[in-house]
Amino acid sequence: MSKVVTRFAPSPTGYLHIGGARTALFSWLFARHHGGVFRLRIEDTDRARSTEDAVSKIFEGLRWLGLEWDGDPVMQFSRAARHAEVALKLLAEGKAYRCYCSQEELAEMREKAKAEGRPMGYDGRWRDRDPSDAPEGVPPVIRIKAPREGETVVPDLVQGEVRVANGQLDDMVLLRADGTPTYMLSVVVDDHDMEVTHVIRGDDHLTNTFRQYQIYKAMGWAPPAFGHIPLIHGPDGAKLSKRHGALGVEAYRDMGFLPEAMRNYLLRLGWSHGDDEIISTEQAIAWFNLENVGRSPARFDMTKLTSLNGHYLRDASDERLVELIVPLIEKSLGQALSGQDRGRLTAGMAGLKERAKSLCDLAESARFYALRPAFDAKALKALQPLAEAEKALALDAFLERAYELPAFERHGLENLARIYSEETGLKLGDIAQPLRAALTGSTTSPPIFEVMEILGALECQNRFVSALKEIRTSS
Repeated sequence: MSKVVTRFAPSPTGYLHIGGARTALFSWLFARHHGGVFRLRIEDTDRARSTEDAVSKIFEGLRWLGLEWDGDPVMQFSRAARHAEVALKLLAEGKAYRCYCSQEELAEMREKAKAEGRPMGYDGRWRDRDPSDAPEGVPPVIRIKAPREGETVVPDLVQGEVRVANGQLDDMVLLRADGTPTYMLSVVVDDHDMEVTHVIRGDDHLTNTFRQYQIYKAMGWAPPAFGHIPLIHGPDGAKLSKRHGALGVEAYRDMGFLPEAMRNYLLRLGWSHGDDEIISTEQAIAWFNLENVGRSPARFDMTKLTSLNGHYLRDASDERLVELIVPLIEKSLGQALSGQDRGRLTAGMAGLKERAKSLCDLAESARFYALRPAFDAKALKALQPLAEAEKALALDAFLERAYELPAFERHGLENLARIYSEETGLKLGDIAQPLRAALTGSTTSPPIFEVMEILGALECQNRFVSALKEIRTSS
C-alpha cells in the first residue's frame, strides 16, 4: 500500500457536531494506524453560509478531541481557480459542455420527471446541441458529459461493492453561470491534488461518490478508496437531532466530558473490537480498521457516554482534574482560588472523583474545599440536633479531643470517633452526619474523616462554630 493519506473535510456552515467528530476520528485513526497522513480541508465554497466563527469552532473542537492534523488546513475556496481550470480542461476535451437552460426550463424538467416517475435530473438537452443555438445574453453553466450506458461500481471498504446504473445519473454542473465551481468538482480536484488515498465519510455521501467517479474517469485520475460509514441515530432509532444530543463538540466539553471519554465513545459508535468497551487511544490506533465498522446505524446513548466519562474521570490524575475544575469553581465563586485551596482540592481529589460523572459534577462537589459552604435543605435538617445544647456540646467535646490527637489525620479521627461513640452511647452516625453537614454544607461527601484531615483542625473548628450560629439563627 502506498502512503495512506486521509482527510476530514467539514463545511463551516455550523459547528463540529457528533457525526462529523466521529468521521474525523475514524479518518485520523486510519491514518495513524497505517503511519500515514491526516489532512484537514475546510470546504468553505458556500460563501453565504460559511462563517469564521464556525471555522474556529471546528479547529477548537478537533484540538480538544486530540485529533491534530498534519500540515496546514486547506481552505477550499482559495483553490477555486484550480477547480475552474479542471472544468475548462474537460470542456476543451469534449468531456463537458455549456448548458444554457433557464431556471424555468430546469423546473419544468423536474416536474415532468416527477410526473413520469423518473429521477429528477437534467435531461441533457444541450449535451450535443450546436453552440450557435445559444441565446444571447445568457451565461451558461458547464456540465460534465457523463456516460449514459453501463453502470458505475464502487468497491466500498465498509458497504462492500455498490453500484448504480449510469442512466440514473445526470450531467451534473461543474461550473456555475458565474464561473464558480460546484462542490462536486471542488471535492474531486482537492482530493486528487492532496493525494488523498482513502475517503472515510458518512453513507449519506454515497450518491455523491457515484457522481464524483464520473469526474475521476473523465480526468483519467485513479479515485481514492472509499469507506462510507452509517450515520448515527438517536436512542429511538430516528435520525439524530438536537433532542437526542446532536450538539456541537464544544457543548460536550462545556458539559464536563473528557476528550478521551468522547474519543472512546465515538469509536464504539459503529466500530467494535470483540467485547472491548474501554479502549485507550493507543489501543485504538493499533486496532483500528474499516472491516470492523458495522453497516447499520449506531445509536447515540447519553447514559453510556456519561458512564464512560465517569470511568475516565476516575482514571485521570488528581493534578490534571484540579487544573480542569479550578476555572469552573472560580467562575462560580467569582474569585481566584488560593494556593491553599488548590492544595485541598488536590488532596481531596481521590475521594471526590470516585462519585463524579462529569467535570461539572466534580467542580460542584469540590467547592466546599475552597469555600466555607452554604447549607442546603438536607444539611440544615442534619444540623438540627445541634440546636439542642447538649448535643452541640457533645460534638464540640469530640472535636476538642480530636484537636489533641498527635496527628489530625483520618485514621486517628475515625478511631477516636468509635471510642467516643462507645463512651457516650452516641451512634457513629450521630457524630459523622452533623459533622459532614457542618463542614461540607451537604449530607453527601467523601468520608468525613478524610474531609476533616484535608480541611485541617483550624478550618474544621471555624466551620463547626459557623454551623452552630447558622442553626441557632434558623431555629
